[in-house]
Amino acid sequence: MDTPIQITDAAVQAIKDKTALNSTAVGLRLNVKSTGCSGNSYVMEHVLEEDLGADDKIAQDGAVLYIPKMHSWMLFGTVIDYETGEMESGFVFTNPNESGRCGCGESFSVDR
Repeated sequence: MDTPIQITDAAVQAIKDKTALNSTAVGLRLNVKSTGCSGNSYVMEHVLEEDLGADDKIAQDGAVLYIPKMHSWMLFGTVIDYETGEMESGFVFTNPNESGRCGCGESFSVDR
C-alpha cells in the first residue's frame, strides 16, 4: 500500500519510543505550525485521542503517526527519518513540496 508519507525504520523506532514516553498517547502527530523566518515548522506532538475526522492515520510496524488533513497537501511525499548525532538528535523531514528554508533550517515555506 502506498502512503503519502514515507517513514524510515529509524523514524518508526523513534515514533514508538516517543509515544511510550506518555502512557496515555496513542501515537504522534506531525503538525505544521506557523513560525520562523520562512513561515512554517514541523512539530511532532503526542496524540492523546484519535480523531480520524481531523487526522489521517499512518500505522507502520507498531508506530502510529497522525497527519492533520488540513496540512496533508503540503506534506504529501515527505520522507521522515530520525538521526542521532553527538550533539543533537531528532526527526528529519525531506519534503518535496518545500519551496524554501531559512538559513538555520528550522523553518520552511511551501508555495500554494
